[in-house]
Amino acid sequence: MSSPSRLSVCRTVCALLLSGLACLPAWADRPKVGLVLSGGGARGLAHVGVLKVLERERIPVDVIAGTSMGAIVGGLYASGLSALEVEREVQRLDWDNVFASRVERRELSQRRKEHDFEVSPLLEVGIGSDGLKAPLGSLSSRVLEAHLRRLTLSASHIRHFDQLPTPFRAVATDMETGQPVILAEGDLATALRSSMSVPGIFAPLEVSGRILGDGGLVNNTPVDVARAMGADRLIVVNIGTSLAPRDTLSTLTGVTSQMINILTEQNVQQSLRTLTPHDVLIAPRLEGLTSADFNRAREFMDQGEVQAEAMVLRMQDLQLSQADYAAWKTARQRRQPPSPTLQFVRTEGSDLTRPDLRADMFASRSGQVFDVAKAERDINLLAASGDYLRTDYRLVRTAEGEAGLVYELEDKPWGPNYLQMGLDFSADNRGRSAFNLKLVHNRHWLDSAGSEWRNILRLGTSPLVGTEWYRPMSWQLPDGLSGFVATAASAQRRTFDVYRDPDGPEGARNERGLTQIALEAGLNWRELGEWRLGWVEQIGRDRLSLATDDYLLSRPGMDLVERWRESGWRLKAVFDQLDHAYFPTKGWRLDGQWFQGRGRARQDSSYAEGYLRYIDLQGQWVNSWGPHTLSLMGRLALSEGAQPAIGRFGLGGFQQLSGYAPFQVAGPQVALLRLGYHVRLSDMPLTRGLFAGTSLEVGNAWQRPQDVWTGAKKTGFSLYLGADTAIGPVYTAILHSPGVGPTLMLFVGRP
Repeated sequence: MSSPSRLSVCRTVCALLLSGLACLPAWADRPKVGLVLSGGGARGLAHVGVLKVLERERIPVDVIAGTSMGAIVGGLYASGLSALEVEREVQRLDWDNVFASRVERRELSQRRKEHDFEVSPLLEVGIGSDGLKAPLGSLSSRVLEAHLRRLTLSASHIRHFDQLPTPFRAVATDMETGQPVILAEGDLATALRSSMSVPGIFAPLEVSGRILGDGGLVNNTPVDVARAMGADRLIVVNIGTSLAPRDTLSTLTGVTSQMINILTEQNVQQSLRTLTPHDVLIAPRLEGLTSADFNRAREFMDQGEVQAEAMVLRMQDLQLSQADYAAWKTARQRRQPPSPTLQFVRTEGSDLTRPDLRADMFASRSGQVFDVAKAERDINLLAASGDYLRTDYRLVRTAEGEAGLVYELEDKPWGPNYLQMGLDFSADNRGRSAFNLKLVHNRHWLDSAGSEWRNILRLGTSPLVGTEWYRPMSWQLPDGLSGFVATAASAQRRTFDVYRDPDGPEGARNERGLTQIALEAGLNWRELGEWRLGWVEQIGRDRLSLATDDYLLSRPGMDLVERWRESGWRLKAVFDQLDHAYFPTKGWRLDGQWFQGRGRARQDSSYAEGYLRYIDLQGQWVNSWGPHTLSLMGRLALSEGAQPAIGRFGLGGFQQLSGYAPFQVAGPQVALLRLGYHVRLSDMPLTRGLFAGTSLEVGNAWQRPQDVWTGAKKTGFSLYLGADTAIGPVYTAILHSPGVGPTLMLFVGRP
């Protein structure tokens, strides 16, 4: 080719390049802006306010690097959400329950709900060959993870975070080496959760063979990460690390938390020293707001907005015209892929459990179009079992192009043997007291069918030892019905005073022992409740002591020791939709049992033997208006046929005919109606709050069933302060009954 020809070609190429450059939008020829968002728990919600100001002022963000809560806010924004959409999602969350250690109580199986009345679900440790094992975190991120999963579904097909609408990096810590881990690819929701794994608060995550903890431990303000992504100018939002005051440093937890805060602040200052005069530092004023104040989200976002507005002049040169900013927003708009039709649904990650055996319980099925609500219902169902540290889901596509849904499960490292502890205690100004220490052992997944072994030991005033083997059956039943078989045995003893007249003095002291063996089959109906039908053998004994002459004269022919045996069929049903076992605010509960069989005297006692039938029904309804809660509870127990000389059923005790002692009002027929009210007064550390309440009760015991409706009634009244704590409910109460008078009581346990 001749020189003139080559020159002509060069001129043509140059002209095309110049014309192409002329077509580029003005916003493409500007500094690359990087946004750095620091970690800090709830304080990180201030980032949302900063993003709102950047959007309002038309300041584009080209790359984002974040740590912990900064990674979560930054990752959501990078996925294509606007600042207003992130703000709306923050406000939608029920922050009081976001970090709850388990699903809502009403979503649990009836078996799990019943455990709440024995021991608090907050105290659980594992038992292994190497001793006791504590949980990995005090809080659960399950609800937050589900929320992140839903919000990042539009990015589920993206493997590298450079492909997001805004390129993004999250920072985590390798808990084995102590080195920072820059998360640039993989599953976005998992990356966000990995960056926020505060030691001792949230369990660390295993990702690609590494145990990842909170990134704030090594790089809480990842300035260097944003620069490595090619940022020319940085907007750095440092929400600060609040150091705790002296009065919190008297405990191991307080000192450990302060050490983490000090280490975090040191790496923050090291990052801030690398900023240049062209970079912008935004430091929201968050005095009086802590990293745990998630329920003050609005205040955090407002403070972030205020401080960002104060720095607008420093960022004016980054502002785009309306047309250029609109073009930039269009370029980063997230694209929601259509929901795939599922070719398969499976579970992964669990070595101990076999949830796939009841895949019929899942709402998501093969052949259906993927539905977020169904997937979230399924992971709630799995979490409700109490077997897993984490339950999550993700959409996958195989090498053959098949779309599927995978439920990712992580077994609790401290399972499958669990130990829980509880306490019962009562004392009043009349010199009456009781104390019981309870230990409950649960062994989950004894076999591939999901069998469980439950043991309870109660030491103290009313000792008890009990065991139950429970085996789910693989019956395929409609409407969420599932079958089970169970066998149980227990032996218990309780001591109570008996009275000739409930409004008079004590007549004697009775020690009642009961030994029971039951073989049952039953049905669970989703999370609503269960039915049980089975054969029961029960051996009973009453032993009187300290009996007064008046009491003995009123019971001629009565043996001081009475023994009996009762055998027959028992039908039990429990349906429980209370939101909490104690101090519930809404819901209802129905509990009943029917028994029919025969009673026989043992060793020539005075027990009236023969045909036996009884029924014991209880119901409770609760509703709330703001902090005010109203409840109604009723009990009706009727029996006929063989009877022990001392009443089969009893009333008395706190809220069970307040003012009377337990079993002070006893007989073959009892009824009770209770109207209750409580109000939540304030927050209290390590509790659900401080409550004040009152109850009015009406009831009695009678000899004949017809007397329940026409016989005399007794009344009781209580006024109390209480709290739902890790060892169970605690009450300080004033009780009163016209027949007994006022009583001052301290009470721990189930009323």
